[in-house]
Amino acid sequence: VRRSLSFADSTPLVLYTGTFEAYQGLDLLFQAMSVVRRAHPDARLVLAGGKPDQVARAEQDARAAGIADVTVFVGERPASEIPAYLLAADVLVSPRSRGTNTPLKIYQYLRSGKPIVATRLLTHTQVLDDDTSVLTGATPQEFAAGVIAVIDDPARGERVGRQAQALATTKYSYEAYLERTRQACAALGVSAPPMSAVKD
Repeated sequence: VRRSLSFADSTPLVLYTGTFEAYQGLDLLFQAMSVVRRAHPDARLVLAGGKPDQVARAEQDARAAGIADVTVFVGERPASEIPAYLLAADVLVSPRSRGTNTPLKIYQYLRSGKPIVATRLLTHTQVLDDDTSVLTGATPQEFAAGVIAVIDDPARGERVGRQAQALATTKYSYEAYLERTRQACAALGVSAPPMSAVKD
């Protein structure tokens, strides 16, 4: 991924994946990135997702925020490619500004073992906490501070990433899902059919 984007191994790569709907907080992300680039001019923002018309609007917003030259839109990518993007990144971001449902990308982010920076809102805190992510206020300055903190302190990022991955393994794995299903059936007084951990 880095080679395809002409990024050096040392380039701080901030990655967003997902849809470009308004509630995802891309406006917050773009304003935050304008702060990040002042601290780290070599940092790059990569966005994987968005339909062509949404990408076109987002490109305009990035230009307005003064970050067009440090932002790369790769469009919607096949699901099979997303893990490679996650592994290439230094920081994974989820800047949601509203909503209560947990973004599905958070579970992929957790499994990657890379540090997550997310807004401290219910949409994230149902799954994430300060041990498994860097949670910030929903302002550009606060979100930027979270991203900068991870870039400045790789050891902290690695620690948070490891704890995120452990959470994914223990609480959000397929096997954990089966165990919770068994527990729910037991609580209802129903005999759960035997289940094997077979993934398709």
